[in-house]
Amino acid sequence: MSTIYSIGHGNKTFEEFEQELRSFGIQYLIDVRTKPYSKWNPSFNQEALRALLQKRGFVYVYMGDSIGGLPSDTSCYTDGHIDYAKVREKAFFQEGLARLLVAAEKGLKVAVMCSESEPEKCHRSKLIGQELIKHDISMNHIVGIGKSQSQETVMAILTKGLGTMTLFGEESFMSRKTYE
Repeated sequence: MSTIYSIGHGNKTFEEFEQELRSFGIQYLIDVRTKPYSKWNPSFNQEALRALLQKRGFVYVYMGDSIGGLPSDTSCYTDGHIDYAKVREKAFFQEGLARLLVAAEKGLKVAVMCSESEPEKCHRSKLIGQELIKHDISMNHIVGIGKSQSQETVMAILTKGLGTMTLFGEESFMSRKTYE
């Protein structure tokens, strides 16, 4: 099974973030933030992050417009929450996912990045990770230097061990916040 990694920058320094990436041999960082800026940590603003990563030998790729957690398509929302079941059916998401599948097929050391440091609270696990499993690709969530959690572990945390399906057999994951 191929592996794609996931990481959240949270309130880490860039140096801590870089050490975590290096501990897993990551070469490509795919920014999946719809809005690639941090009001708390300017080194994670898109331009600054790209420059820092390139200076240290990483490749920065922005994909928040296709697999980001806040789609501009209003049909992806239910009662103000992003409905991941709707997002995964959209062409823009499928195109972004296809790019990740190609990266996995080529054996590239890739990590998708968002701001949320707890993977169970982020679309990286609820949307991207769940879709990758359907393609026999494991998502491992980096949670420290040399430490990661499997997609299955993160989903068990998210669902308190109840699994990923509802009584009706469909995933029911939505954003934890409302957006209006």
